[in-house]
Amino acid sequence: MFSRIKRDIDVVFDRDPAAKSVWEVLLCYPGLHAIWLHRIAHYFFKRGWVILPRMISNFARFLTGIEIHPGATIGEGLFIDHGTGVVIGETAEVGNNVTLYQGVTLGGTGKEKGKRHPTVGDNVVVASGAKVLGSFKVGDHSKIGAGSVVLKEVPPYSTVVGIPGKVVSMYGEKVNRPDVDLEHGLLPDPEMEMIMCLQRTVLRLENKVTQLEEELKKQNDGESL
Repeated sequence: MFSRIKRDIDVVFDRDPAAKSVWEVLLCYPGLHAIWLHRIAHYFFKRGWVILPRMISNFARFLTGIEIHPGATIGEGLFIDHGTGVVIGETAEVGNNVTLYQGVTLGGTGKEKGKRHPTVGDNVVVASGAKVLGSFKVGDHSKIGAGSVVLKEVPPYSTVVGIPGKVVSMYGEKVNRPDVDLEHGLLPDPEMEMIMCLQRTVLRLENKVTQLEEELKKQNDGESL
């Protein structure tokens, strides 16, 4: 138990440059408190208890602003930064070394029974406000951009942005690193790329029209002579 607690504390120091001391992490990191309380709730939930684990989950939400259903499966090395508004559904599965920022939802899309929440692979980063909704897999080493709404499967080593979420890069140099990549602020902007593409096309057309006008003018000048 103590080795697991030490591992949780080390994860905070690895991924949050604001962490200054062990006591600060122990007393002031709601993401850590939510994970520890979830482990207790999950223990009872797996043994068929219903009310007690939900009460523990509700207490954790009141204390931390983070709601993790007792049925959710959480891997080792999860880091929830800030954490306010994070929601993890009952059948969600979170892999190892995953990072979730504030406002993230791992939720469902309807009233269907059974597996209805996403499975998040290892070394995944889900940025602030992102919503991952549905029963599908987010591949290992992937990044979900801030504010994105992801509704379908994400391949490994991918970067997803937008509403609905679109894969804008795969096997890029940075996400191909074996460790956890936290550079979720350096993501492509597909809308800006499309605008720039249209702008380049308009410039080419303007140049072509100008060229044709000059040729037509020369031709008319030659006929007038």
